[in-house]
This record gives sequence, C-alpha cells and structure tokens, in this order.
Amino acid sequence: MTRSAFSVAVALLLSIVPIRSAATQQPPAAASPAVPRLPSVMLPPELDRVLRDYERLWKAGDGAGLARLFTDDGFIARPGGWIRGRDAIGAAYQRMAGGDLRLRALAYAAGDTVGYIVGAYAYAQTAGESDAGKFVLTLRRAPGAPWFIASDLDSAIRR
Repeated sequence: MTRSAFSVAVALLLSIVPIRSAATQQPPAAASPAVPRLPSVMLPPELDRVLRDYERLWKAGDGAGLARLFTDDGFIARPGGWIRGRDAIGAAYQRMAGGDLRLRALAYAAGDTVGYIVGAYAYAQTAGESDAGKFVLTLRRAPGAPWFIASDLDSAIRR
C-alpha cells in the first residue's frame, strides 16, 4: 500500500469510527435523587366527593359503580392503550378493583364545566409513608351539576 493510499485509508477509518477521548466521554449518570413527597391540598367538597366515591367503590371492587363516576365517553389509560366508555371502563375495573385505596390531591382547578385534579395514591398499609403512584383526573359537568371523570391517567411510581 502506498503512503497516499494508506493516508486515505486512515482518513476514511477516522471518519467512520468516532474518536473517544477523556474529554468527550460522558461521566456515569449519578443516581437520581429522591423526589420529595408533595403536600396534599384540600379540595372543595364537590371535587373531594369524586375522590372519596372512587376510594369507596374501588375498595368494594365495584367496577360498575366506578364506571358511573365517568362521563359516558370517559377514558382510562392502561398498558395496552386507552379504554373508552362506561361499559368498557366498568369491565376493566371489575377485573382490577379492590383494596384499601387512598387518594390525595396535590393540585386542582375547576371552572364552570371543566376541571382537573392532580394527585397521588397509596394503599392503607403505606398511605402515611409513601405514594405508590400518581394520577391526573380531568373532569366535566353540566353547569351546576355534579362532576364526572372525563379521563383518568395514572402511573405507579418507579423507585
């Protein structure tokens, strides 16, 4: 191989293989710091009713009752995708509900016909210590009527 052919080969190799030096290497990621547990907020009674009814019906394993907390076209998110409508929500909750669920609100807002609650959940045995998951409920109602859940997004907290 001639010197110029060698130079071309080295140049090609260097253009394909990235050069890693101590200056360009990323340091190992540090462990994520613990996320502090956010304080609960008090909800107005008409919003608090949604959470307390949800807890009561979940504990009873009443999927049909849970579904009645939702709008006709409500949504829940599950690992396989979205479930929509009271009948489908009732069927899904009938298979999953049960246990002493505790819901707490972290933030909320409500207008005349739409609102939301951001919160955390746990089960009775750990409710005072740590949260098992987080949720966002979007809410709808007719003016002056009770609130219904339009969507429920929840997720376990990964430690």
